[in-house]
Formats: sequence, structure tokens, C-alpha cells
Amino acid sequence: MKLVLTEPRYLKDSILIISELVNEVNLKLYKDRIELVAMDPANVAMVIFKLLSSAFSEYNIDQEKTIGVNLINLTQILKRVKPTDMLILEVDSDKNKLIITLKGVSTKRFELGLLNIDEREQKVPNLSFSAKVETNTLLFNDAIEDMEAIGDSLSFQATNDRFLINSEGNISSGNVEIGTDEDTTIDLSGGPVDARYSIEYLKKIIKGSKLANKVNLEFAQNYPLRVEYKVLDKLALQFVLAPRTPTE
Repeated sequence: MKLVLTEPRYLKDSILIISELVNEVNLKLYKDRIELVAMDPANVAMVIFKLLSSAFSEYNIDQEKTIGVNLINLTQILKRVKPTDMLILEVDSDKNKLIITLKGVSTKRFELGLLNIDEREQKVPNLSFSAKVETNTLLFNDAIEDMEAIGDSLSFQATNDRFLINSEGNISSGNVEIGTDEDTTIDLSGGPVDARYSIEYLKKIIKGSKLANKVNLEFAQNYPLRVEYKVLDKLALQFVLAPRTPTE
């Protein structure tokens, strides 16, 4: 197995974002992609990551396999990657290690011990949403950070022409309204929608803006939220976040 990335940020930034939610994961190496599906320890958020073979300058997998990786250790290595470096991934089956080589002005080689993560396979839920919003990542990030000043949760409301983000604290409240324009589109399959989510988790999720300029949001009344960042023919990073109940 040998995988070569000339744009290492696709892997580096994605793993750094994912490591905010989970520490140990199984990476599945397929003929056409690397895939990761994991749930955070509190069972509040799921992350689904796909890095396509077309993102690599060389993608050679002789046999599909699953490797267990500690993301804390992996991120420490990936933080050493410079934007101009070539990132090479290989698996040494005899040593049970992931070999990471960085080629730039100098050549650096790291060996990361692989884990035997015995966990039941995470299945991506089959969800049906009534509201879909696509908007600019900077707009969305600013809205989440604005509402963080008010409380620990917020609500998403959608009508045909506006996307409203609200938060209420003990003594204060606030909202951000994003209207439809060239940056924002709203698609509703039913009437107006209102759903509430944790700001703590959303703050981690919106770091996906490092990867893409657009974010896709899908939700429904008192229903999970799906957040997706995509780079065409390169990668897709999705999060599924459980809703906050009225009693929380």
C-alpha cells in the first residue's frame, strides 16, 4: 500500500477537525477512498469522512483493510506537515505500524503504532430532512460564535426565504437572520421548521470551514442535524448531531 498526497491539507485539516470529537477510530482503506465513521464518546455526534482516491497523486491499495488509529498521536505528526510537503502513507504489516513520510526541503519519517479497535461497526443513519440550507461558511461560523455569547444551545428556524438562528439565556437573547441570496439557498419540503442544538458541539463542527467555502445544513422539527463540507472530487466531511430536547 502506498498513498501520496501533494495537497496534504485534505487529510491534515480533516483529521485535526475530527480529533475534536473522537480519539480512536478505524480507518477503512478501500480501492477508491479512505473512509471513517465514528461516534463521539457521549453518543451525541457522529462524523463521516471520505477522502477519495482522486485527491491523491498516487493511490495504490493492493488489498482493502481496516487500520485502528489514535487520532491524538496522528494529529501530533500531521501538525508537522507543511503546505508544500508531499505526504506519503504506507502500512508496515509486519510491525503493525502506519509509516508517514513528509517530503519537502528535508525528508521526515514517522512510525505510528496501529491499534486493534474492537468495536461494533457504526452505521450511518438513514435520515429524512424537511429543511435544507446551503450557505457561506463565514456567515454560518459568525452566527454560531455570536450566539455563543448568549447561551449553551441555539435553535435553527427555516422558512422559504430566511434562515434564523436563535439563542436564549437566563437574562438575554439574540438571533441572526440569513436571507436567501447568491450565497444562501433554502429548500423546504414542508412548513416552517424549528430545532435546537448544542453550541459546544457546533463550535467543533464549524471548524470544517477550513475545507470548504460552503456548508450544507439539513434538519427537521426536533430532529438530528446533518452538516456537510465538500470539496468536489476530493473529500466529504459530514457530521450528524443529535437535537437538544426542551428539558435540556
